[in-house]
Amino acid sequence: MSRLRFNWAEARTHLRASCPPLKQFIDGFGARRYAVPRGVDLFQALAHSIAYQQLSGKAAGTIYGRYEALFEDGVPNPRGTLTLGEDALRATGLSRAKTAAILDLARHIEEGELPGTRRLGRMPDTEVIDALCRVRGIGPWTAQMHLIFHLGRPDVMPATDLGVQKGVMNVYGLDALPAPGALLERTAHLAPYRSAAAWYFWRASEVEPPEGA
Repeated sequence: MSRLRFNWAEARTHLRASCPPLKQFIDGFGARRYAVPRGVDLFQALAHSIAYQQLSGKAAGTIYGRYEALFEDGVPNPRGTLTLGEDALRATGLSRAKTAAILDLARHIEEGELPGTRRLGRMPDTEVIDALCRVRGIGPWTAQMHLIFHLGRPDVMPATDLGVQKGVMNVYGLDALPAPGALLERTAHLAPYRSAAAWYFWRASEVEPPEGA
């Protein structure tokens, strides 16, 4: 069901017209874009996000792979997770906090305390964030990642994200990482396509600025 909820070409055109520094980066970067997968299971998407919090991709992938291997079909699900319990999850390398968060997520879904994927898809961004943040270990950043990469929402700017902050610093030639409030103010003109802008800022964070910039 999940898909990008906006036209990428229109977003790219808007960003280029609205912001000369970002236009320069986009033109040099090329036409690549991010994809939003269809039919992503809510539990799997959020459990994956929890497992990857504050870890390198390689370390998190190893741990999450062990968690997937606990299931006969390699696909984690809420009921099976609750049956496995804390000790089995901790044995994969998940921290105590992440184990508690994944178990709480499983309970929320099993007990019908979270909207399903279809209902989330119809809810405003703020309501999605409020709903997901009821789960232990899920904060605004994780909810924003779900909005961008699983629900395909067009206008999300994760201002607390270090990569976005670094990308803004590089694109605008700032001397230091912008605080979240300053970042939101500086990028307000990129609405209603701030999700695409955030993705470009992530890409810009991977490029070292030229010396003297």
